[in-house]
Amino acid sequence: MASATGAEMWRTYNLAQLAEACGKAGRVDEGLEVIAEALDVVQEKGERWWEAEILRLRGELLLKRNRSGPAQALTSYERAIEIARKQGAKSLELRATISLARLLAKQGSRDEARTMLAEIYNWFTEGFDTADLKDAKTLLAELGD
Repeated sequence: MASATGAEMWRTYNLAQLAEACGKAGRVDEGLEVIAEALDVVQEKGERWWEAEILRLRGELLLKRNRSGPAQALTSYERAIEIARKQGAKSLELRATISLARLLAKQGSRDEARTMLAEIYNWFTEGFDTADLKDAKTLLAELGD
């Protein structure tokens, strides 16, 4: 019945929002369960438009969960970037690249982080007052020090 009313139309987006809220509330395992559900919906229903963001959020939650998180997060971020590029979703690519750049910087790869972030940041020609582009600009400045 839910699909007859259109209630499932934004399901992956809503699940991603819920997972992000779980992470902010410190309920990381619950957030990862929600992400798993969202990825199931992506596979079962083919609702891929928010897939890159779901994978990015998975990386964020994995980093919060445990020490093996960085390796798994790296994989999630790289996959998110790959999917966003295939979809031409530059804003989602930017978000995932910001997350990956932060992780790489923490691991001592500041130059690599700065280079990859500058590449996507320089693609944009407008919207520099948006939160993501402000975040990217701040991170680029930090990486430049």
